[in-house]
Amino acid sequence: MTRSDLVEELAARFGQITQRDAELAVKAILEAMNDALARGYRIEIRGFGSFSINYRAPRMGRNPRSGESVAIPEKKVPHFKPGKALRQSVDQGTDALTPTA
Repeated sequence: MTRSDLVEELAARFGQITQRDAELAVKAILEAMNDALARGYRIEIRGFGSFSINYRAPRMGRNPRSGESVAIPEKKVPHFKPGKALRQSVDQGTDALTPTA
């Protein structure tokens, strides 16, 4: 599902919301989440999952073409951990799609 698909689904599900309002709502939510993660906060949405920042220490890597060592700097990366309800929903959804013998 893309961002525009999400906007269309939101507008279709709630008739009183226009396409433009749905687009503004999705944009506002994503910007708020982006800002919170950029400031180092953790985001928890009960039943869906949590977003946090993981720290990756600096390390030495290897260039696969030349084989020379390359210093990889430290970085912070976003991490998503699905909630129990989401895991169960996805698991049940995949079970329904798998053919039985």
